Amino acid sequence: MTKLPAITYSTDQAAAHDSIVDWLKSAGVNLDDEALLTAPKSDSTSVMAVIGKAGSGKTLLLSELYKALSAAGVHIVSGDYESRRSRDRRTLAVLAPTNKAASVLRLAGVPATTIHRILYTPVYDPEYERIAEWLAGSGERPEIEGLTEEALDRAAAFYGRNNSIPGALAAAGLRGSDFITGWKRREEPLDIGFVDEASMLDDKQFDDLKEIFPTLLLFGDPAQLAPVNQSGSMVFDALPEPRKLTLSRIHRQDADNPILDLAHALADPQLDFHDFERMVEDKASQDDRVVWGGRVEVDLMARSPVLVWRNATRIRLINAFRAVHGAPETALLEGEPLICDGIELPLKHRKKRLDLEARGLIKGAQVIYLGPGRKPGFSRLHVMGAEDPQVSAASIVKIEKPDEEEPFIPFAARMGATFLHGAAVTIHKAQGSQWETVQVFAPDIYTAARMGRVEAGQPLWKRLAYVAITRAQQRLIWVVRNRLSKPTYALRTDDLRQVAPAELRLEGEEA
Repeated sequence: MTKLPAITYSTDQAAAHDSIVDWLKSAGVNLDDEALLTAPKSDSTSVMAVIGKAGSGKTLLLSELYKALSAAGVHIVSGDYESRRSRDRRTLAVLAPTNKAASVLRLAGVPATTIHRILYTPVYDPEYERIAEWLAGSGERPEIEGLTEEALDRAAAFYGRNNSIPGALAAAGLRGSDFITGWKRREEPLDIGFVDEASMLDDKQFDDLKEIFPTLLLFGDPAQLAPVNQSGSMVFDALPEPRKLTLSRIHRQDADNPILDLAHALADPQLDFHDFERMVEDKASQDDRVVWGGRVEVDLMARSPVLVWRNATRIRLINAFRAVHGAPETALLEGEPLICDGIELPLKHRKKRLDLEARGLIKGAQVIYLGPGRKPGFSRLHVMGAEDPQVSAASIVKIEKPDEEEPFIPFAARMGATFLHGAAVTIHKAQGSQWETVQVFAPDIYTAARMGRVEAGQPLWKRLAYVAITRAQQRLIWVVRNRLSKPTYALRTDDLRQVAPAELRLEGEEA
């Protein structure tokens, strides 16, 4: 039996931990003796998966394994800064498909970043890279023209507290755009990769990761919705059984969580929608963490979107949200939430696409509109969950209208990042994200139940309900009526960290 960390594991967690430790030995990492060997040469990627439903302890296991690897001397590649002098060391990168999912891990003390941020590597300004090498312990204290000794001291003090190179540079009076001059596709492989929310991975992303990591550990929830165009399957489904480690016991909040009780109740094949709603109503009468909602609370929609199944419902709620806030058709109000719907750029602007995606503007990213940029078509944006959240980017904003095929576009650059409104999102797009309070629009779930659709052997309404309610960290509001409250305060941005946004320009474009 492998020695365990100073934490009480359940039987299934302990078994998974031991299996992973044995598996890592074949990759040259012996956590029992904290011994690191050179990574063995291989033309294929070794993959293992830890699967379990919400609250089964996947994040705890990931966190403890990260700590053990770090203590053994494995270098952590976070996407924050990657020293050129550390490329011969054993490395670990902890990844998530979205900014929000990565931020959940960072709040748990795990230096996670997005898959995009690892697929692309930054090109650093050589002068400022000397500061980063010094902070990371790989170089001498530099002398930089224009930076005082006091500024360097501030950078060192910040890095000592937060272990963040961009944050340390900001403390010295620099911005990320001063330090990072561009992005390129990663050319050299890494070593060990942990991927959280692996149920969201599609085959293309999985193949990209296998090109980079010879050792890959996936953490996923088999009860979530499979990625679009994956025929109801997830990338870990095809792994051989010995490579799939299943966690079953509930751990989060010592299993005293009414939201998780509801999520796990959905596994009962005899449970129908009406019985489930009675269960929600009973929980709401017993615990204020579950709310039986007679209307959508509009104040919550600016930061926590209403989760729906049907696009028609999403569009109606968005337009109602804008109407009660008095938003004009020709402009956005500061504080309106948006969802990135992709990047519209021709192939010749590939470098610009990498820049946008590496800064967090990937499909599904949640942002808050901060106001117009300095040039027509540019927007100042706060990317929720991103490590360097505030940017200014060429934007194409689409406001969809009920019963209209084409969206209304209040303003747009010729090309750039495209956005839909984010006051309501589909449950599919909400995967990988969590919010303190979540509103689920129950009439949509009921519609799915009446249709009788099945996905991967499970009634679709149960998969929708499971994903939707497990997005809630603290409080679930089960909205049962198609009504919207009036706002009690105007849209705001003062709760977001205010720093000068880094402007993202097209290659060759004049400042």
